[in-house]
Amino acid sequence: MFLKLAALFISALIVHNILLSRFLGCCPFLGVSNKLETAKGMGIAVIFVTTFAAIMTWLAYTFILVPMGLEYLYTLAFILIIAALVQFVEIVLKKVMPGLYRSLGIFLPLITTNCAVLGVAVINMNEKYGLIESIVNAVGASAGFLLAITLMAGIRERIEMSAEMPRALRGLPIALITAGLMSVAFMGFNGLIK
Repeated sequence: MFLKLAALFISALIVHNILLSRFLGCCPFLGVSNKLETAKGMGIAVIFVTTFAAIMTWLAYTFILVPMGLEYLYTLAFILIIAALVQFVEIVLKKVMPGLYRSLGIFLPLITTNCAVLGVAVINMNEKYGLIESIVNAVGASAGFLLAITLMAGIRERIEMSAEMPRALRGLPIALITAGLMSVAFMGFNGLIK
């Protein structure tokens, strides 16, 4: 059982990275990855929300939607659960880390519509994972999000310091090129776990 969970975690972390393999969560990936501190804060918030969303959506789907024959409402139910969790994270960050709260700005409420968070919940449901598997997949996928966004932020900070960057490539164009190269690099992990 432990090896299966470890394989699931590694798979979600690097082999099927939520950003670089499944291309979910690209908006915050490109929008918040300008500064390393902001990217790390966003990644940690996504880990928290995704993990608790996986637990809550699994419970809601298993114990409410399926027994009542309302499986077709899973998208609406999952979005409502994620929105409530994001509000909770926003309140906690505002009280505990006001600097991080201000630096995340509009992107914190946008976790509500972050397709990576919803995507993990839907993947858990489609793969028919149990509660423990759902949690492991959520932690792995959101840790993969943190890994990708912090790598991107570090690369973008170094690129911004370069005076040799052509003006036409500064900003979003070089960010898209970098994201594409990172995605190609992560494709090298495809044969690691089947």
